[in-house]
Amino acid sequence: MSISLALDHVSVELGGREVVHEVSFTVEPGDWLTMIGPNGAGKTTLLRAVAGLTKHRGRIWIDGEPAHKMKRRDIARRVAVVPQVPLMPAGMSVREYVLLGRTPYVSYVGSEAKRDRIASEDALARLDLGDLAERQLGTLSGGERQRAVLARALAQEAPLLLLDEPTSALDAGRQQDALELVDALRLDAGLTVLATMHDLTLAGQYASRLLLLANGRVIAQGGALEVLTAPLIAEHYGARVRVLDDGAVVPVRP
Repeated sequence: MSISLALDHVSVELGGREVVHEVSFTVEPGDWLTMIGPNGAGKTTLLRAVAGLTKHRGRIWIDGEPAHKMKRRDIARRVAVVPQVPLMPAGMSVREYVLLGRTPYVSYVGSEAKRDRIASEDALARLDLGDLAERQLGTLSGGERQRAVLARALAQEAPLLLLDEPTSALDAGRQQDALELVDALRLDAGLTVLATMHDLTLAGQYASRLLLLANGRVIAQGGALEVLTAPLIAEHYGARVRVLDDGAVVPVRP
């Protein structure tokens, strides 16, 4: 299962102000593109545009089909979104929460079918949540909550996965666990991944390609060593850094 994504001169206005300006890029099937950039660069807004949650100008194609001609339910069957701050009702069980990923396949007057339950149970098993299935979401640790959110997205069986700052609420060890899990899912299930990340080192180590945004515009895109350069980071982040041969970005004190 894989998908391709293409954006052609996509622009977005919020509150009468253009926050994304004519952004174009493609994501090949099974690829992982991470958008980086300072706060306010337009990264989350672009994710929302791809997910059909924000109006935009320009064209977006999902698996070769124009997104503006697709119904909301059809987009949800192809695009799964993991927001930076997901809504997780404290009293809901993990199993119930993961089953919500099947919503795009359930009729408006129907209930979950056997296939929906199988998909959600498979997602629970794949993310090692079987023993936690009856636990309430409010009792989970940060890492467990992140796995539950990914399980819900996986149960959706959408071939394009959008991740908005997937490690922002996790400690260093859990950050690595989460990204390794996403990469394993990408390789095993053929997922295409479009993400936003603040941590430049993690972005460079896990993504196939990076796209640097600033003020809603594409500044650079390519491999980690092409995009993560000391001059670009200094110009757009206002930070002094040294970039190591493996793409790690190390702060340098003045």
